[in-house]
This record gives sequence, C-alpha cells and structure tokens, in this order.
Amino acid sequence: MDFKLTEKQQQFREEVRDFLKAEMARGIYPFGSIHLAGALSREFSKEVSRKGWIGLAWPKEHGGQGLGYTDRIIMLEEMFRMAAPMAYHYMGDRQVGPGLIHFGSDFLKREFLPKILNADACFALLFSEPEAGSDLANCKTTAVEEGDHFIINGQKIWTSGGHYAECGWVLARTNFDPSISKYNSFSEIIVDMKSPGVTIRPIINMVGAHSFNEVFFDNVKVGKGYLVGKKDNGFRQIMTNLDYERAGIDRLMQNYRVKEVLLEYVKTNKRNGRPLSGDTLIRDTVAKIEVEYEVARLFVYYVASLLDQGKIPSFEAAMGKTICTLFEAKLADVATTLMGLPGLLMPGSPEALFDGVVCESYLWSPSYTLQGGTVEVLKNIIAQRGLKIGGK
Repeated sequence: MDFKLTEKQQQFREEVRDFLKAEMARGIYPFGSIHLAGALSREFSKEVSRKGWIGLAWPKEHGGQGLGYTDRIIMLEEMFRMAAPMAYHYMGDRQVGPGLIHFGSDFLKREFLPKILNADACFALLFSEPEAGSDLANCKTTAVEEGDHFIINGQKIWTSGGHYAECGWVLARTNFDPSISKYNSFSEIIVDMKSPGVTIRPIINMVGAHSFNEVFFDNVKVGKGYLVGKKDNGFRQIMTNLDYERAGIDRLMQNYRVKEVLLEYVKTNKRNGRPLSGDTLIRDTVAKIEVEYEVARLFVYYVASLLDQGKIPSFEAAMGKTICTLFEAKLADVATTLMGLPGLLMPGSPEALFDGVVCESYLWSPSYTLQGGTVEVLKNIIAQRGLKIGGK
C-alpha cells in the first residue's frame, strides 16, 4: 500500500492539531492522562461532537461523516498524541456505534446512534467474567426470557468505565439447551447501568487509579427491544466487534508521551559525567524503540486501509494489537531501565521525573498484553485465520 496521505488528509491532521492546541490552551479540560482513552470529560466530548468527529467513519445515513477509517486513525493519532480526554465518547464511537450499524434493530439505531454522536450517552463493555476472559464462551451471566423482557443475573469484571457509563453492552447466555454449542448460546443486550439490580464495585489498580470495576446483575429486567442483533448470535457478533477494538491506534499511542520523555531524557541527561546520548548502547536501544514504534504505526494504517476497502481484518487486527501491545510493554520497561530510580517515582512525588508518567506506564504495563485479548489468544487467531494452521 501507499503510506503517503492525501493532501486533504494532511490538512485534516493540521485541523485536528489546531483544534487540540486551542482546547488545551483553554485550561479547562483534563489533558495528559495515559489511561486508554484519556480522562473523562463530557464537555470535551461535546466539543469533539460539534466538530463532527464522533462517528467520523460511520456511514452518512447513520449520522456519520462517511469518511474512511484512515481519516479516523489520523484524528485519533493526534488525540492520543496530546492525551486528550476522550473517555466519555470513546467506546460508543469505536465499538458500540459500528456494532449497532451492523447488527442493531431500527429501534436501537434510532435510540442510541444520535446519543453517541452528540456525546449524550457513555457506554461500557461488559464481556469478561471471573472465569471467562480470554475464553468468552465460558461466560456464566444469564439472560432468561420472561414475557417481553430478559431477566439478567451474573457478574462481570474488568469493566472499564463502568462507574460512569450510562449504558452497558452486555454479553449473556440466552440458550440453555445442552445439545447446542456454547458458541450459539449467547446474546448481546444493552442495559441501563442505573437499572435496579445493577451493583458496581470499584477495582483500584497498582497506580491507585479507578478504571476497572466489578459489575453484578441481580434480576435485572431489560426489555427485549434492547437485544442487539439475533438472539443466540452474540458470540459471532462480538468477534466482529472486537476487530474494531483491535484495529485501532489506541494500543500504540496511549503511551506516546512515555516515548517522547524517554527521548528527551536521553538527550538532556548525563551518567558518570558523560551524556547518555553518547553511549552507543543507549543510542541503539532508543533507536530500536523508534523503529518499532514506526513499524507498529504503519501497520495500524495498513489495517485501516483494509477497513476502507470493505474488508474485515480479523487476523490482521490481531497482528496489529499484538505488535502494539508488545511494544507498549517494552517501552515501559526500557524507559524505567534507562531512567533508573528517579523514573520509578509515582505521580505526585516531588522528585518524580516527568510527573511520574514513566512509573505510571510501568505499573499499567502488565495489563497491556491482556486487555482486549491476550497475546496468546491473538497469536492463535493469527495462526488459525491468517496462516490456516491449528484449530479445527
């Protein structure tokens, strides 16, 4: 493929940069978080909505701009570069909207697509469970039909943003016939997170941040109109949905600031009286980081080009996420190694280098190769779907 952007795309990149600089200069939004989609700011998401940049790649008939996925990657690259606070609209834009466009009923499209586009609805994804992470088909949460409703019971875990989301996209078992394959036994249902019977418990991570949650469903009543797609087809739908998650640039760019401060540190600091930049081993290490970053970045653009051609990048998206998350983990390790003890000071410590961003990234790093599909699972996808080896 030709990696050169069109003149119009270059102009769009500059427009996004100018917008972000202006919004950051206002000093009212929480820029700077290296968490997956940045900090939470509905007001900032409203500004992005007013620009027409939520649903950028959605078809025009569904309220989007009808632009390509490459255009969306350009926008997100700049958003992540500035660590913009996208958390309020991010899941809706990235996964929920495309999922509804592909599988949702007319009612669900009318109900939720405008709210996502206008930053009036924040979504959380409720897939993983204590005994079902990499193997979602082991989910135990149930949705039993009762008249015109489903009654949902069960537990979800590692729910990002569950404590502030208004809507939940839930995977639950709806077919209990033991003769039916478990892959044909699940459905996707949209749940109001304020419904009676929904309990949310925070999970505080090693950084001291509240990002993840446990969510419990105790006889939660949901109308059948909130079923997404076909009943019992949820597992297949969710596999398509995950391709949108894995195809993005977020897994690479959420730690962009760490890469930048690492380069700055090497350029401006000395060890044993000698500039770090004069050490051939350090130069080689930092150069390799930059090369690996650029390779991963170009692969993300390649996956976006496949989506622009109408192709489903099932194994290519898995390759992209594998490359990007392994890079993230390596970047955190290299940065802490080169900066030494000062780089391990937590955010808020008086002597912390670069506001503790390197330590924060290092403490987050065990999750990089787990969230959204473990590296081991993704390699199986690459082998089975891409190389046609292994599996049944």
